[in-house]
Amino acid sequence: MTYQYPCEILAFVVSPKHAYFGRPKDGPAGEVETLTPGTVEIIADKGIRGDRFFGVRAHTEAAVTFLALEAWTAAAGDVDPVLARRNIVVRGVELDPLRGREFGLDTGAGPIRFRGGRPAHPCSWMDTVAGEGVRKALIGRGGLRAQPLTSGTLHVGPATIITDVELDAARAADQVKRAQPR
Repeated sequence: MTYQYPCEILAFVVSPKHAYFGRPKDGPAGEVETLTPGTVEIIADKGIRGDRFFGVRAHTEAAVTFLALEAWTAAAGDVDPVLARRNIVVRGVELDPLRGREFGLDTGAGPIRFRGGRPAHPCSWMDTVAGEGVRKALIGRGGLRAQPLTSGTLHVGPATIITDVELDAARAADQVKRAQPR
């Protein structure tokens, strides 16, 4: 059975370089460009063109990261979700059931297929950039890593998730306990 769920893409976060490495007490890297474009080009098995993980072999199965705004808000309040540096910030999507599953994301030009991978665990940098306690609050709700299976362009705005698993947008902020892909 195939299910289609309306959702919204709120932001894309693309950065050609890492900003959070080393020790958080030393602060983020200097002026690291972080872009929030209205569209992104997804390339199968490579990721988002222009992003720091694009074409990095070690990240093929996790080249694109998703973050549910509801989960971020539950953990960080009204702090800007761009600080989490997840690539696609969505509203109205329960991400956890997509682990280990293929799903499509369509913003009007036809669906781009992804394979949901492991959770995107929060790092200790979250306490530094988003506020004390945010890292702990994000455990189990830090997002989803995914491998793009097809290429195409996505746009900020209304979108549709197409999947073979039931999702419940009311659970988008829920903390989950399982750490590994299904």
